[in-house]
Amino acid sequence: MRKKLVDSHLTLREKILETIREAILKGSLKPGEKVAEPELAERFGISRTPIREAFRQLESEGYLTVIPRKGAVVASLSERDVEEFYAIKSVLEGYAARMAAERLSDKEIERLEVINDRLEKLAREGDVKSFFRVHSDFHESFIRAAGNEKLLELISQLLLKFNRLRMASLSLPGRMEVSVQEHRKLLEAFKARDGELAESLVTKTAAFGGQQLIQSMAQKEGRPVEGSILQQVGDV
Repeated sequence: MRKKLVDSHLTLREKILETIREAILKGSLKPGEKVAEPELAERFGISRTPIREAFRQLESEGYLTVIPRKGAVVASLSERDVEEFYAIKSVLEGYAARMAAERLSDKEIERLEVINDRLEKLAREGDVKSFFRVHSDFHESFIRAAGNEKLLELISQLLLKFNRLRMASLSLPGRMEVSVQEHRKLLEAFKARDGELAESLVTKTAAFGGQQLIQSMAQKEGRPVEGSILQQVGDV
């Protein structure tokens, strides 16, 4: 009985998380807008405790800012946030890819190919949420294969904090299909045990993802895109 209650609690929490994430990504909830606890409590028919737990997780992922005695508001995003995140991501994941190219077994590379085939199917179906989860599995697999626990921990913490940016980037038109193609090139580098090429591919892919997101943000605001440090990263 206790386990069922726990499972039910987690399910409700996940529903709250998905509801708020989607509303923010679609623009129904805009930066600076308050996310009301009472409305969510009434909508889901629950107490405010699981809602507050969901708020804390969404804050850790960069979706919300929880202000003491005021509640939760949608966090603002800036081009600088995007630039800095993707610049760091490109360096760390690029290094992991270089190390992984020397360590991945044939069986592990085969598993990565299976994961990428799954991603191709999800891209055709337009299932961004599932694509995001499987895409994370692909990257975690080769990062783990690099054999550096501190690097894995560092990247995991970074990605969790900026889940919102990663989801927003993958949600852009055509971005999932491009990601699958980029993975194919990376897999060929892994098969060739070419660490230098693997690092270059991952570095440029991360920079490209950031640049696409910055362009999308600028277009929504009706302004031109200014120069970005990610352009320098992508040219490496």
